[in-house]
Amino acid sequence: MDFMELANQRQATRAFTEQRVSHETLMECVRAVQLAPSACNSQPWKFVVVETPELVKQVADAIIDNPAGINKNVENAPVLVAVVEEQATLIPQARGLYESNHFAQFDLGSATQYFCLRAAELGLGTCVLGAFNEEKVKTLLQIPVERHVFVMLAVGYSSGKIRTKIRKNIEEIHSVDQYHA
Repeated sequence: MDFMELANQRQATRAFTEQRVSHETLMECVRAVQLAPSACNSQPWKFVVVETPELVKQVADAIIDNPAGINKNVENAPVLVAVVEEQATLIPQARGLYESNHFAQFDLGSATQYFCLRAAELGLGTCVLGAFNEEKVKTLLQIPVERHVFVMLAVGYSSGKIRTKIRKNIEEIHSVDQYHA
């Protein structure tokens, strides 16, 4: 499949089948993360893949336990992934100008998207989750207290079909040579 087909296929999946996802397939998604770009090649991430059913259930409960009261759909996800922000290591020229994690959120977003795109290519659905009880997730997954869980991912085989994407008109999202409202 070419990139535009893949971009069209990748969507937020909120309903998963009961089909188990093999460890090897999940590692293919993690291998894609290795190729993601990052500032100064710092790779400030760790992907904690949760595939043991009892632990998946506990982590799903921690995701559902969020102030917004959303993400109840994770109860049926067979795999959850914590994307953890690690300390970025910048080259000396940049270290003096920027905080070490100045670019980390961009890097984490890129790495997360590489995971999600590879998952879509392999026939998996993913959903990026920003609302969750971080302290409970960190405790369950033994993530050090000084680390930050950037996002959670729900992963599995989608029980739905590809939806038509509703996007802004191309004229609304770009301009040439200078900004135009």
